[in-house]
Amino acid sequence: MDRKVRVAVVGAGPAGVYAADILTKTEGLDVTVDILDRDPTPFGLIRYGVAPDHPRIKEIIKALKRVMANEDIRFFGNVNFGTDIKLEDLKGFYDAVVFATGARRDRELSIPGVDLDGSYGAADFVYWYDGHPDAPRDWDFQPHAKQVAVLGVGNVGLDVARILAKTADELLVTEIPDNVYEGLKHNATTDVHVFARRGPAQVKFTPMELRELSHSPTIDVVVHPEGYEFDHGSMEALAAAKSQKL
Repeated sequence: MDRKVRVAVVGAGPAGVYAADILTKTEGLDVTVDILDRDPTPFGLIRYGVAPDHPRIKEIIKALKRVMANEDIRFFGNVNFGTDIKLEDLKGFYDAVVFATGARRDRELSIPGVDLDGSYGAADFVYWYDGHPDAPRDWDFQPHAKQVAVLGVGNVGLDVARILAKTADELLVTEIPDNVYEGLKHNATTDVHVFARRGPAQVKFTPMELRELSHSPTIDVVVHPEGYEFDHGSMEALAAAKSQKL
């Protein structure tokens, strides 16, 4: 081939950026990479999915920016794959297409009441408190909703619980957008109940996420003793995780 190999990467999150990095560093491959994303800015969930009180995680953006500084890598934002451009279009311009689109939508729950007012997907709430350009400026906090249920015990579930449980002033020292700070001042939540499908042996959050809840002077963590009888599956899960650093 008498020209550089042209590759399109759909998705500018960490996976897409590192895919471009690997391609440009591959020995014997003379390549240019165009990264396309529906957002106006790159870095995906590192920018719009990390809680504002976790600035250290967002430090990864510095490494991603160094990758993007490569003259053989270009970024095109505000490009919605499937609407603005389709696979056949990309095939006409590029020798290969890499998809790194991630999981932007919530998993739908087939439970009664999931479509009622006051029921939200975590992604929508996370995009709001992280200032995603597609998120509404104001969040409709129910003025009398003091009890909030969070379904799911992954890191995102605890992020949501922590943001709801903290006072707006606690978050003022973080990277929280001004409109989110103003919105959280009207949050009347006093109790956040986190529900898990299975037992404590199968939780997906990291120990650090759980410990962080106890660091806030305004949060009391209450763990109910029910469900602490471990069955065989729970014991296997604990054994598999025994090397995890606490």
